[in-house]
Amino acid sequence: MAKKITSKKPLSGNLRSHSLRATKHIRKPNLQKVTLDNGETIRMSARELRTLKKVA
Repeated sequence: MAKKITSKKPLSGNLRSHSLRATKHIRKPNLQKVTLDNGETIRMSARELRTLKKVA
């Protein structure tokens, strides 16, 4: 099982139609499985992965 290192959680809110009816909606974070050089698999958000590649 991949370890999760990010602290991102799903965001909840409402979808609003033109008539302003509210329906519950959940936005999930974009978590990706990444294998490190030592063979360990971790889950991190796509934004963190992009930043990591930019720095390294």
